[in-house]
Amino acid sequence: MTADADLSDLAAWLRLTLVPGIGPAQQRKLLSAFGLPRQIFDASRSSLASVVGSEAADLLSASPDQAAIDTALAWSSEDGNHILTLADAAYPRALLDITDPPPLLYAKGNLDLLDRPALAIVGARSATPQGEENAHAFARHLCSAGLTIVSGLALGIDAAAHRGALADESAATIAVIGTGADRIYPARNASLAREIAARGLILSEFPLGSAAQRHHFPRRNRLIAGLSLGVLVVEAAVGSGSLITARLATEDGLEVFAIPGSIHSPLSRGCHRLIRDGAKLVETAEDILEELRPRLGSPLPASAPAAPSPTHSTNEGDEPTKRLLSALGHDPVDIDTLALRCGLTVDSLYAMLLAMELDGRIARLPGNRFQRL
Repeated sequence: MTADADLSDLAAWLRLTLVPGIGPAQQRKLLSAFGLPRQIFDASRSSLASVVGSEAADLLSASPDQAAIDTALAWSSEDGNHILTLADAAYPRALLDITDPPPLLYAKGNLDLLDRPALAIVGARSATPQGEENAHAFARHLCSAGLTIVSGLALGIDAAAHRGALADESAATIAVIGTGADRIYPARNASLAREIAARGLILSEFPLGSAAQRHHFPRRNRLIAGLSLGVLVVEAAVGSGSLITARLATEDGLEVFAIPGSIHSPLSRGCHRLIRDGAKLVETAEDILEELRPRLGSPLPASAPAAPSPTHSTNEGDEPTKRLLSALGHDPVDIDTLALRCGLTVDSLYAMLLAMELDGRIARLPGNRFQRL
């Protein structure tokens, strides 16, 4: 096939996916009925109407959005940019097994990562420092064992998981995003997104220029689950979108893992619910690898480094500091409770806690609570 023919075919795929009011389900129905997009647009209006109805047939018969098609073709010609269709050999095979694979994907970065076994790591945007450290450590060690880490480029756990994977020399991480592949959301992750595009892969089913919209993210979550052998939830409140990803994974027969936390932390309740519902409680990377090995076509190494607890200095300082750390325990605690435990005034506690926070030994949480790291 000539390059011109390739471009003509891709333009037809873009035209199909850019028709307003024709969603992925109808697109797949048309493809099933007529074959490739060229055949869809060569079909008569009556033939189209018999498959998707008169209103959709009218939309398909309208003039194409040529400017948007040309913009996408120009974008795909840039170094590192790709547009994958259901007919492409490079289209991720894992997505062919989900109930609603997107007919077209925009990708930026290393397509080879789509051929590697993958694990999704997701969790709260407003994560605790401990949660982010756990996500980073698990991602790095699982990446070193041969897994690609898939997440959603959100703040908190997602970003920490991507950074953990990038810390391994393979940089095997895929960010599935809820905007066009030419946009970055949230803006605070702009530098992380650029690094992923340079060393990993960014993936989106949404047309170029698409802004972040609430209804995009459940669709993004189904791709995160669909690309993966399983989903690890690090921290999540009961209403978290991460639980949607876990539910989608369960519906597709995938493994769901959850890291337990404090019974007092709202960000542990989602994980605890998952565990009660059958998710595997995990404490190390090896717990996950043990479960995944039977599902892999080519085995991972027999063992991988366990995800360690975050490392901190063993020198805890003077006696007052040691007593304060002991009183803190490992669960979040409010300042008044801590004052009662220590027998100190709130003012004196604040002075000590500020020094410890600057030293990286504790974290200040919402609600004037503190947690030992």
